[in-house]
Amino acid sequence: MNPTPRLLTLCCVFSLATLCLAPFAAASGIGSRLPSEKKIMPDPVTGIPLTFLTSIPVGDSKIYQTHPQWTADGKWVIFRSNRVRGQAFAVNEETGVIVQVTESGYMGMLCVARLSMKLYFMRDLGRGLDQGSGPPSPPAAGVAGAPAAPTAGGPGVQPTPAPGAGERGGPFRPRGPFQIVETDLAKVFADSEAGSMKPAADYERVCGTIAAPLMAGGDMALDANEDFAYFRATGGDVGQHLPPDTKIAEPYGPRHMGAGPAGLRAMNLKTGEVKFVVDVPFQIGHVQTNPWVPGEIVFCWETGGKAPQRTWTVMADGTGLRPLYPEAPYDWVTHEAVITKDEVAIAIMGHRKPGVNDAWGIAGTREHATGLGIVNLRTREMRIAGQTPSGSGLWHVNGSPDGRWAVGDDFSRSIYLIDRHTSEMIMLSTGHKPTAADHPHPTFSADSTRIEIESAMLSADNRSMNICIIPVPKSWLNRTYSDKVPQ
Repeated sequence: MNPTPRLLTLCCVFSLATLCLAPFAAASGIGSRLPSEKKIMPDPVTGIPLTFLTSIPVGDSKIYQTHPQWTADGKWVIFRSNRVRGQAFAVNEETGVIVQVTESGYMGMLCVARLSMKLYFMRDLGRGLDQGSGPPSPPAAGVAGAPAAPTAGGPGVQPTPAPGAGERGGPFRPRGPFQIVETDLAKVFADSEAGSMKPAADYERVCGTIAAPLMAGGDMALDANEDFAYFRATGGDVGQHLPPDTKIAEPYGPRHMGAGPAGLRAMNLKTGEVKFVVDVPFQIGHVQTNPWVPGEIVFCWETGGKAPQRTWTVMADGTGLRPLYPEAPYDWVTHEAVITKDEVAIAIMGHRKPGVNDAWGIAGTREHATGLGIVNLRTREMRIAGQTPSGSGLWHVNGSPDGRWAVGDDFSRSIYLIDRHTSEMIMLSTGHKPTAADHPHPTFSADSTRIEIESAMLSADNRSMNICIIPVPKSWLNRTYSDKVPQ
C-alpha cells in the first residue's frame, strides 16, 4: 500500500527534526566533539563585528561575569549549555570546535584557572548526574518569580533561589556531601582531537570532600595561587563563630531574601582540608577572588535587589572583613566584579523615578550619583567611570585587566564601552533582545582586547542564548596617552 500524504509529511518532519538535533545530540561524554557553529556578523546598529561562537538555539550561557571565561592559553571559552543538560562545554575561539568538558554534572560556578589549563567545579554527591548546574530560563513577565520589568521599580533579578542554590539561583537544594573536582583541560582537548578519549576519571581529580551537614553553596572561587577554593556555606557550624550578641539578619525586601547566617570556607586543593574563613549574619552571594592578590575575597549580601550593604571583602585568614563600598540608604549597588589587582567595578543603579519609596526603600534614583563605579581596594576611593544619559543605567559591569576600559550592559541588553582615561562612552552593540532568557553579563578577556557576552540576537524564539565575542574597536586599542589611567 502506498503511504498517504499525511504519513509522508510526518516522516519528513521526523527526518528534519532528527537532522536538526544531530549536531548537538552526539555530545554525551567528556571529550565529545561538535562541529563549529561560528558566525561573524556586523552589529545591526553599530556595525562592530560580532563573533557568535555558538549559534544553535539550545540554551547556552556564559559563566558569571565575576569569574574568568577563557582558558589559561586564551584559546577556549568555557560555557554552560543544554546540549547535554547539567554539563559544561568549551569552544575554540579560532576554529569554533566545541568540546564537552564535564560528564557527571557540576553544581554552581565553573572556575577556570588563569595560570594552568585546569577547570574546578563542585559536585553534589547527593544529587547524582543532574547537578542542577544552572538556572532555568526565567519565567515570562508577569509570572511569579519572573525578573522585574524596568518599570516595576527594580532591576530584573533571577528567580529567588532556594537556600544554597546554584550559580545564579538554580531551583534545587543541595544535599551533600560535596566534592571539589579538578579537570585537566589540556589532556581533554588533546585526547579529544586525537580521538583517543579515556574514561572521565583519567582527566578528573577529586581535590577533597565537604561532608554534610556543612551545606556548600554553588558560589565558589579559585585563589590567585590556585591552591585554595573558597565557597559559600550554610548549616553545620556556620554562625557559631559569630560574637554572641550578633543580630542575625532577617529576610530583606520584597523578595524575602538576605537572611543569615552564612559563611565562607576554604578547601586546600592539594590536601582536601577544609578550613574556616569567616561567618556573617546575612546571606552570602557572588563569591569571587582577586585573581592577582592571593587570599583576597570579595562577596555580597544577596537580597535579590537592593541590600542594606551590598559589597564586602575579607582575606582568606578571616582578617580585614569590611564593606567594600559603604553605601547610603539611597544607593542601589549591585553586580560587583574584581577587574584589576587593586579595583572592583560596581553598578550604582539609576533606574527609578525621583521620589520613589516602596518595599525597596528610596534607592536607585538619579537624585544622587549613579553609574559604573570603580572602587580602589587599597585607597578605598570610588570614582564614577560613566553612566548612560537615560534609561536603566549600567547594570552588569566589568573592566579590562590593563585598566584602560570599563564595560556595562543595561535593561535593553545594549553593551557600552568606556575609555577610563577620557571618560568617552560608546555603544558597542545592541539588539540582544530584552526578552532574552538572561542578561549579557559582559566580561573582558585577560588581554583586554575583547568582551564575551551571552545573546539572544540569533534566536527565533527571542529567548534562547548563544556565546558572543565583541572586539574592542581597533581605533580604541591604538590610543596612546601621556599619563596613566587614574587608579
